[in-house]
Amino acid sequence: MQPFALNYARPAAQLEAVVPYVYDSGRQLNVLLDGSPAACDHALLRELATTTSTAGSKTHFDD
Repeated sequence: MQPFALNYARPAAQLEAVVPYVYDSGRQLNVLLDGSPAACDHALLRELATTTSTAGSKTHFDD
């Protein structure tokens, strides 16, 4: 017998998000394409509310 939910389950839609910053492992922070720290871009912070990455939480338990 197949559970009822499996009749209606379907994969979540994949959303394509363009992130205007990348993680710089040498500097250990997110940087914009021009190399400046993403946390200094006030317009970006207003729009996205954060510039967090998962890099810190993999190495520090208190992030």
